Amino acid sequence: MAKEKKQVEQITARDVDFAQWYTDVVKKAELIDYSGVKGMFILRPYAYALWENIQKVLDGMFKKLGHENVSMPLLIPESLLQKEKDHVEGFAPEVAWVTHGGNEPLPERLCIRPTSETLFCEHWGHVVHSWRDLPKLYNQWCSVLRWEKTTRPFLRHREFLWQEGHTLHATAEEAVAETERMLEVYADCCENYLAMPVIRGVKTEKEKFAGAEKTYTIECMMHDKKALQSGTSHYFGDGFARAFDITFSDKNNRQQYPHQTSWGFSTRTIGGIIMTHGDDSGLVLPPRIAPVQVIIIPIAQHKPGVAEAAEALRARLLQADIRVKLDLSEQSPGWKFAEYEMKGVPLRLEIGPKDLEQGQCVLVRRDDGQKTAISLDGLEETVSSLLDQIQQSMFDRAKENVDENTFIAHTVKEVREIIETKGGFVKTMWCGDLACELRMKEEAGVSSRCIPFAQEHLGDICPCCGKPAQKMVYWGVAY
Repeated sequence: MAKEKKQVEQITARDVDFAQWYTDVVKKAELIDYSGVKGMFILRPYAYALWENIQKVLDGMFKKLGHENVSMPLLIPESLLQKEKDHVEGFAPEVAWVTHGGNEPLPERLCIRPTSETLFCEHWGHVVHSWRDLPKLYNQWCSVLRWEKTTRPFLRHREFLWQEGHTLHATAEEAVAETERMLEVYADCCENYLAMPVIRGVKTEKEKFAGAEKTYTIECMMHDKKALQSGTSHYFGDGFARAFDITFSDKNNRQQYPHQTSWGFSTRTIGGIIMTHGDDSGLVLPPRIAPVQVIIIPIAQHKPGVAEAAEALRARLLQADIRVKLDLSEQSPGWKFAEYEMKGVPLRLEIGPKDLEQGQCVLVRRDDGQKTAISLDGLEETVSSLLDQIQQSMFDRAKENVDENTFIAHTVKEVREIIETKGGFVKTMWCGDLACELRMKEEAGVSSRCIPFAQEHLGDICPCCGKPAQKMVYWGVAY
């Protein structure tokens, strides 16, 4: 038992050192390994299985809305990247360049894609001619490269996996509606699958995506009360179309510029899952995206009938479309309990000789540790119901964290005091001026997270300058 206890103690407590706790969980739950290049991490099978489940959810949502998957090249010619001025300036510090092919210098530098707007624009210039060619609803699953100076597993990789949606529309109204629709898809995924409540809103001019007219965002709060931007959706207007000379003939045979969107969701959300739900024993995974929903651990498996009964239960749960694993290894039950707690498996099923005699098994919830003996009759329905309860309970607990740590302030001093003593989100009114946004960053140490769709009237003046306020804003310290 000493060894089993030590395994859990190796995780630093969240409230002692949250950053170290996070690193401990990422490594000990076997999610990440470090490669030979700084900031380029290896996603181990368990992490990749998590991403596959998220990918499956989102891909299904996209296709229901009519989006098609495509694949764009990895490399972008420098001349192509330069066509949209604001876009290239926004990404210039993070771009990695290919300068040689084999031993020969290339005639033009090639950028390793940090994002693919320019590639889609080049393609659309070839294939879009008439209103009948619109809309184009595309998505691609790929990796991108951004040469970040400071890196951290999941939260900030130089190379990371994501999806990037790109769409082209005949009118501004259609494009704006698409941008807002896709933000709601991300919110649906976060809230109903990842059990992460979100704040929906619009980024300020300062925080919007390079080249966009408007950026929509969902913001989540982590256990340590910091913010995580978890998905963004961008409306570009016709700026890219003009830069790349993309036109189409409308129904009146007049030449028009189409309107463009893009939207992205990445593996950084795995970091969000860890920091929203994890505890001092490791991961706590939402059942709907957990690679293993139920772990079966036989007790005294060497005794007659125990292993066979455990295998029969595994087969039954598999048949019911429940992701289940049976551990028949020679490790002790106590070691297995700690191992699968570390990996955040939502339900543990224990079965031993006494349970067989009574026609029952024991179910243990990962989220709250509740242990229940249940009949083997109707096992599938009981497990499915418990998984739904765990999913909802995890969301409710995360929502409570957001609600209890969201505050109202009327002065910059109040914002600073709240952040220094409590953390969390702070809501204030705002005049809309960049100078006041910069002052809030300098004096209170926060950035604007979003101008929420759900506006509240908290007063009439800006806390920074005292001028008439235009909008209510969420502020916070972000990852």
